[in-house]
Amino acid sequence: MPKIEQAFPDFNLDTYHPNDGSRKDVTLATFKGKWLVVFFYPADFTYVCPTELRDIARQYADIQALGAEVLAVSTDTVYTHKAWVETEALLKDVRFPLAADHAGLLARMLGILNEVSGIADRGVYIVDPDGYLQSTEVVAENIGRSASEIVRKLRALTYVRNNPGHACPVSWDTNGKDLTPDLKISGKVGQALGE
Repeated sequence: MPKIEQAFPDFNLDTYHPNDGSRKDVTLATFKGKWLVVFFYPADFTYVCPTELRDIARQYADIQALGAEVLAVSTDTVYTHKAWVETEALLKDVRFPLAADHAGLLARMLGILNEVSGIADRGVYIVDPDGYLQSTEVVAENIGRSASEIVRKLRALTYVRNNPGHACPVSWDTNGKDLTPDLKISGKVGQALGE
């Protein structure tokens, strides 16, 4: 299982692209030079999963504007992905690829494969343009995640990447103030946060 700032595992996954109905193999190198949100969900034709993918679809333009791509992944096949997108009304605006980790190889490398059920846990991984893991979150199967928080993390990660030596405090977003090491050392953190 990769740790923060370690190389994300390489993969080769078959994907279904709802925007044009195509199938393509993708690897980590496919996304080189872009941020990548690898969004594992347990299964197609379930209850929480379509609400999450709809939420990401609503934020997809903002994600792409940050130079990022989304790869939604489950252990279902691309044929199941296609049937699900075609029949689930909540997925009508999904335009990002849905990948099939049918043998659970990537989920196993990430430590999120349930070996009994064969499904993956809800995990979201943000990989930087150089292929290094910068954020990871795994939650219980019955808890949906927030696309807004994924976008906020992407903004913060992009900001600190482009501004070495700066840090983002709690709940930071683009309109917020950042922190720098000299502020931490001098004890002026509260001042930087406007307190």
